Amino acid sequence: MMTAPTNIPHVAIACGGTGGHLFPGIAVGREVLERGGRVTLFISEKEVDRQAVRDVGGMEIIPLPSVGLTRGRLVGFLAGLWRSRRIAAEHLRKHPAQLVLAMGGFTSAAPIMAGRRAGAVCFLHDSNVIPGRANRLLARFAGEIFLGFDAAQNRIRGRVRVTGTPVRPEFREMSPAAARSELGLRPDDPVLLIMGGSQGASGINRLLTGALPGLVGKFPRLQFIHLTGTGDLAVVQGAYTQLGVPALVQVFCSRMHLALGAATLAVSRAGGSTLAELAAMRTPSVLIPFPSAADNHQQLNAEVFIRQEAAALVAQNAISAAGFEALLAALLNAPQQLQSMRERLRLLQSPAAAGRIVDAMLEVARIELGFRRTDSAPANRLPVMERRRMPA
Repeated sequence: MMTAPTNIPHVAIACGGTGGHLFPGIAVGREVLERGGRVTLFISEKEVDRQAVRDVGGMEIIPLPSVGLTRGRLVGFLAGLWRSRRIAAEHLRKHPAQLVLAMGGFTSAAPIMAGRRAGAVCFLHDSNVIPGRANRLLARFAGEIFLGFDAAQNRIRGRVRVTGTPVRPEFREMSPAAARSELGLRPDDPVLLIMGGSQGASGINRLLTGALPGLVGKFPRLQFIHLTGTGDLAVVQGAYTQLGVPALVQVFCSRMHLALGAATLAVSRAGGSTLAELAAMRTPSVLIPFPSAADNHQQLNAEVFIRQEAAALVAQNAISAAGFEALLAALLNAPQQLQSMRERLRLLQSPAAAGRIVDAMLEVARIELGFRRTDSAPANRLPVMERRRMPA
């Protein structure tokens, strides 16, 4: 079997555990591939990761047995970290990477530790206003830290650069009618999209099913896309069936850009990656921050959108099903307000985030690793590089 030339830049990206870490990592990986580089994705062993990378082409996928650090699971965390570091180190020994990028979360530590030991330049990305615990702990190993929000700059130590949060190239504004047709929905009728993040959200599911009878009565042509997560699929599907309402109810959506493109209004958590996708698609939303999110970061993320009047905000524990129904009905009956949200979302887009990150990594690598380019590649391609020879 032929091996790839070692002077083609190889970027290892640690991005597993949740969709909020995984999808921005895939977006950067696709940018690297587009420019002619090689990519390894380090992901977790969770089902959400396996589903998300099923259709990812051109990148080597390495699952790691890492687990999150939660109360009472220190031994399991340390064992997973040790095994993950061994796997990452072995892969990077066989396939050296010049650059290692971690997108946050519990899969980040092992590849960063292994990459640093192997001589790679390491980088972090955080998509939230409050950087996560893993990134805060790993910051001292990073040549540069990329941030999704301006407001995060003073919340992590290190050399920081605000890039925005990367989204995959297909996340761009599209015709709602075309997106609905692609999903088998009526092209001219409104769509309410309900999603709780890559792992679902029981609190949102309960609110929506409680509000459903009133919404159906007020909006008989309203269509529903409901992403439930693994735990609530049967219950949620049963709520629609009981009312005789056809709905697209799924655990996970592999064509999220179409779901967002089809939506008149979305109901969503407020993770940084989700907000970046809402902005990219210019989809108006009601944000319901996860009340148990670390450092209340989803609330702070959502407030950035609220200050721009680009979304509505609801506290999960402060609204009843009846109140939720009334809020959704008011927004669905206010096309001018929804259009205003779409216009305001334009101010929050970061369509070039993946490109900015790749450019910045190469810039730092040239300085820290002493690389020089050995080709005349166009500006939009990754350069073929080799280490400079130091004078004797």
